[in-house]
Amino acid sequence: MWPAMKTVVSVSLGSSRRDFSFTASFLGEEFSISRVGTDGSLETFAAKLRELDGRVDAIGLGGIDRWLVAGGRRYEFRDARRLAANARVTPVVDGSGLKNTLERQAVLRLEENGVVDFRSSKTLVVCAVDRFGMAEEVAALGGPAIYGDLMFSLGLPFPIRNFATVRVLARVLLPVIVRLPFKWLYPTGEKQERMTPRFGWVFRWADVVAGDFHLIRRFLPEGEKALAGKTILTNTTTPDDRELLRSRGLKRLVTTTQSFGGRSTGTNVLEAVLVAATGRRPEDLAPEDYERLLEQLGWSPEITEFETDGNGD
Repeated sequence: MWPAMKTVVSVSLGSSRRDFSFTASFLGEEFSISRVGTDGSLETFAAKLRELDGRVDAIGLGGIDRWLVAGGRRYEFRDARRLAANARVTPVVDGSGLKNTLERQAVLRLEENGVVDFRSSKTLVVCAVDRFGMAEEVAALGGPAIYGDLMFSLGLPFPIRNFATVRVLARVLLPVIVRLPFKWLYPTGEKQERMTPRFGWVFRWADVVAGDFHLIRRFLPEGEKALAGKTILTNTTTPDDRELLRSRGLKRLVTTTQSFGGRSTGTNVLEAVLVAATGRRPEDLAPEDYERLLEQLGWSPEITEFETDGNGD
């Protein structure tokens, strides 16, 4: 008798137009993996969690962070905590466990393998507190960097050029920010489809743009050569996203998770898969557990080189 297929569902505050479903093998087990977008509705999101609770092996929270990890501390979004409470049996993850491991490794591997020279490249991290592990490794490599937390999350025209400032602001502001409605801080539902270019100068300055793709896409500068010669290091992209980046002249796209059917999966999806595969509660998994599981998966960043027609080199 064949073993039962494990089921993972990502429930997202994002647009339902980005939904997907596929089957894949991880760590010797078969998985059914799908995404259900709720178009920004917290009520629909909560109802979907209650429907799935106890019926699937793990649930990913998409389009919303539950935890921000910064400076050795964890800060929990009030909206996300309330949503996650609708699942009482099935483990619920938001990808933060992987962000602090997988995305650190992505930066180091790109540097070690000579794909991206972060030591000499100018790097824009669109929101460091959302990708603290990634941002911390970029800072450690010592290249020029701008952290766009105040610009792209709060709309304030103040670039942060020193990672020590990120640490201070995280400690001061995050206890307050996590109590705000999440939709004030991050595009949800149809807002994920809108593009409102801002702070184009910092995109032009950067050789590498790193961080959450919805934030990158939302503020992406216009023009067929707007991204010429640049690398984007990010998470989830669809075929339409990749075509958009190609049309803007992007040289290289690096995604931190594996692609299926032309789109890369979110960190919440991969974390849910790893939790389901181990049969352990997410709170029982330490960073070294995720590192070991990623090694077993044979994980590495996925690199797409676009044709630049001579515009980027």
